[in-house]
Amino acid sequence: MNSAESVVTDPGVGKLTEKLEHAVSRLEQASAFAKSNHQAPVIDVARRLLTKSGGIEVLYEMAPRLDRAGVFAGTDWAAPASLIPGLVTATMRGGSAQTITIECLSELRMLAVATGRMHSTELSGDLARHFLTQVLAMNLERVFGMMDEAARVKAGPLDGAVSELFQFLLNHIGFDDILQSLIDEIWRILAQRPIQVGHVKAMITEIAITMANGAGSLGDARLGADRLISSLFGPTQTCRDDPGLTEYQSRLETIDFPGLQQEASGLARAMLDTGLVSDYHALFVRWILDTGQVTLLPTALGLSSTGQDALQCYSDLVHHLIVEAIHPGTAQALYGLVNLLERGILYSPPIAPGLWRQIALQPSEKASAALTATFGAALPPRVHLLAGTILALGLPLGIGQGNNPTCQSARAISMWSYSDPAYLLHVLFHATRQDTVLMHFEGTPISSAELPDALARSSMLDTDAVSTILVPHLDRIYGEMGRLCSDRGEDPHRWINPEFHGWWVGREFYIAVDVATGKLRDYEGFVREFYASYHPLYNGNQPLIHPQPAGLAVTDSSAVFVGWHAITLIRVGLDQEGEMRVYFYNPNNDSRQNWGNGVLVSTQGHGERFGEASLPFAEMVSRLYIFHDDAAGSLSDTPVPESEIETVRALAYGSWAADRIPE
Repeated sequence: MNSAESVVTDPGVGKLTEKLEHAVSRLEQASAFAKSNHQAPVIDVARRLLTKSGGIEVLYEMAPRLDRAGVFAGTDWAAPASLIPGLVTATMRGGSAQTITIECLSELRMLAVATGRMHSTELSGDLARHFLTQVLAMNLERVFGMMDEAARVKAGPLDGAVSELFQFLLNHIGFDDILQSLIDEIWRILAQRPIQVGHVKAMITEIAITMANGAGSLGDARLGADRLISSLFGPTQTCRDDPGLTEYQSRLETIDFPGLQQEASGLARAMLDTGLVSDYHALFVRWILDTGQVTLLPTALGLSSTGQDALQCYSDLVHHLIVEAIHPGTAQALYGLVNLLERGILYSPPIAPGLWRQIALQPSEKASAALTATFGAALPPRVHLLAGTILALGLPLGIGQGNNPTCQSARAISMWSYSDPAYLLHVLFHATRQDTVLMHFEGTPISSAELPDALARSSMLDTDAVSTILVPHLDRIYGEMGRLCSDRGEDPHRWINPEFHGWWVGREFYIAVDVATGKLRDYEGFVREFYASYHPLYNGNQPLIHPQPAGLAVTDSSAVFVGWHAITLIRVGLDQEGEMRVYFYNPNNDSRQNWGNGVLVSTQGHGERFGEASLPFAEMVSRLYIFHDDAAGSLSDTPVPESEIETVRALAYGSWAADRIPE
């Protein structure tokens, strides 16, 4: 932009800034219930400022004041810590002018927090910066002006302003940091092997486009980026140039058998390296079945001797699962199939017939509508459901709750897949075909079809297929169980967890908090009981047989209490450095979290298996508030050292329990 243009636009910005000052003053003076009446003028002036040269700088300078005045009050942007980076792109592309303006103001607020210009009680500067890094990474085409023709045709009056905003954010965040952080973030997420990887694939696609256009500098991160991109778009030499599925199949038809063996091995290697499955891989396994070259299947799946044995015993079933469920549009299910075979669960008598029934299952009209709303209509709903079933059975710790307050239901699905996959198939069949799930609470039947909606939306757009069908039913049942024991004067999880999750849940129940007062109750006894139940040095070296539900007092990076959260205790053991750790499942989509006071949840590097999170034993206990145990009790009389108790107490008192200490 030249200086002449700056002279022309400066007066306009000045006048609009004055109008904004007046509008914000009125908003500041308005009472809480009247804020909504005074937000529109502020947003309207902000919208006009966004389109002026220098206007974004003005809005950035005023971001702290706009937030304090209440421009976000009563909107979806009111709680910055709850915002989701993945939703920004859709809002900027398809939102109304008012919605886009609020989104832009929200990004500027995040930037103000990230740069230290503004303090937020809800999130730290590092978290705000992390949020903006993800937003920029998912909108690289705007940052570098690489929007395609379709995007340009559909561009609205604020599109130029939005692109300017992203450039403004980039200037403050730094591009190199974005790409390298993004690549590190992708590898960190993939190390947890989640079922839902659509957002990861979208970010990898953006990186590929950026690199193809020569933008950005990757430096040491290039190798990691190349591995990610090739895993999706060119996992083998035959498809290294990303030729498209039709051309790839034509090339396969010209390759000799040794070459096909190399192709199968290369595809499997890329899948097992990243946990991502290329559409080329899905086409390859379908093609070898169609052409009668099934001897290549074990190699294409990268199976160990355990998986090969299961494949040999159940080859007809596996072939049908591939034909019915695994397409280029559902390629990720292939990784689920590999893990299903490696788990050996097909040897459990009900699983194979349960999967045969699932193959033939036609979802009800309501279930079909929910699946189509979530996954689109390119493939039939039954295909998405069968693919999702394979993933859920293969990756029980990869199930996530999405952006839904349904950790209990997500935990139940994960636990059933882990410990009782036949039961998962049972409830999924009835929910899909009959639109109901029947469970019992202390002998009383509860049918989800007869209950009102609870926390879960009837249409869940950010979860796997099994969760899309089951969670609304399970959420209603969980709520009803809570109602049935709401008058007992104690935490309802004492009775709900064994009835809701399964017979293996321990009947002994321990809680650190007095339900009536919210204060700690015999906290030292609570800690000692957990050590005696789960720590190998104090429980007679007894392993954890069945995963157990537990409740966390979740804290943020400042160790401030956030809320209660459901997890699953999976196992306890020594890591490679000899430190005793608790390994657990967290239904959150990202298990690596900072809970403050030096409590950093790990997902890799400390002996974690795919999908597990872990903490040193004392740190884990310091964030627990409920757990279950087998009524048999501890098999050891070894006392827990007072130093261990004191370590846990200090961590708890310095975080979630700070205002719960009894007087």
